[in-house]
Amino acid sequence: MLCSCSCFELNDLIDEILLLIFEKLDNLDILYSLHGVNKRLNNIIRDPLFTNSLNFVKWSSKKFSSNVIFNRYCLQILPDISMKIKWFYIESSSAKHILRAADYPNLYGLALYNMKVKTARRLFT
Repeated sequence: MLCSCSCFELNDLIDEILLLIFEKLDNLDILYSLHGVNKRLNNIIRDPLFTNSLNFVKWSSKKFSSNVIFNRYCLQILPDISMKIKWFYIESSSAKHILRAADYPNLYGLALYNMKVKTARRLFT
């Protein structure tokens, strides 16, 4: 008995299907997982759907326990997509590194969580 199986890889799917799949996932996970994989995926993940608004607050406690992930964001991913970022949601513990990782010429909004006034003054003056 012959089995008629088909195997598909991520790269076999058309862009529209990939966007439908990716929009169901967390944009920070998408950026971290697919950044630098290949040119096509880099173009897809630069879509405003994934880069307009980045919420590092929900990641701070659970995902950044490893500095490897956070360092990759600050050294590679944020500088690469900095022109597309319009909103940041960040906590006091990561604010300095995220804001200094790149210039954000299109940043329109910044939500700061768990930040004391003294820390904010030091950061922005």
